[in-house]
Amino acid sequence: MKAALSIFILIFATTLSFAQSGTAKPFVLGVIDEIQSEQLAEKRVLNIYLPEGYTKNDTLKYPVIYLLDGSADEDFIHVVGLVQFNTFPWINRIPKSIVVGIANVDRRRDFTYPTTLEEDKKRNKTAGKSEKFIAFLEKELQPYIERTYKTTNSKTIIGQSLGGLLATEILLKKPTLFNKYIIISPSIWWDNLSLLKQPSLLLEESFKQKTDIYIGVGKEGLAPSEIPHVMEVDANLLVERLQSAKNKNVTVHFDYLPQEDHATVTHQAIFNAFRLLYPLKK
Repeated sequence: MKAALSIFILIFATTLSFAQSGTAKPFVLGVIDEIQSEQLAEKRVLNIYLPEGYTKNDTLKYPVIYLLDGSADEDFIHVVGLVQFNTFPWINRIPKSIVVGIANVDRRRDFTYPTTLEEDKKRNKTAGKSEKFIAFLEKELQPYIERTYKTTNSKTIIGQSLGGLLATEILLKKPTLFNKYIIISPSIWWDNLSLLKQPSLLLEESFKQKTDIYIGVGKEGLAPSEIPHVMEVDANLLVERLQSAKNKNVTVHFDYLPQEDHATVTHQAIFNAFRLLYPLKK
């Protein structure tokens, strides 16, 4: 596995009056890393945010937040802003963390499992390869991040919409890949809710890993599915499924945000998730 590291990435420079005087300097938000994936047979771009004070030679290690839809023109920039804000010393809500934004190539291919519905197959020609993407996360990406950066065992995944579907699939099929799940507006409607009908190690009494789950959904209405589904209802069904286990090691938070819709819910939901998953100590 080869990885190439580019520096001074995601640069935002003021270019009007400053550029005219020649004094403009780049504003560096993070770095761009690359990983060659055998599982996906392609190179994948990673946007990496390293917290203030991070140095390779320090003994400090940091939790990792894995962000689906992590391109610079998707969710990476505003999620990093939320992470930075919540780690300011005067806020101190969450620990300083590394953010790994996974840039998309084909999210319908990577975030969905095979569907049995012919209409969905016609509309989504490349869909149904999430098993390979999950193998990429487990066998290639996580080991690479742990080798390359100074990390703890704390791993969070954030996914919205189809990304929320993938995060839910991981939660139910391979729950120990992450110990915190932030699932927003998940497309549980995919394949007519078949994911909710599968058995899961997470729901068994023998499951021992401490796992915290946040599920947030806005006022979103009908899903883009052949069989009618209301996304808020589907999110409630997911919560009910998870809570049915009554496993003391699994904590589920459900958050309905009626003032947000599918397009606007992500930012507020992640802010709320940090508040619920990291309650302030009194």
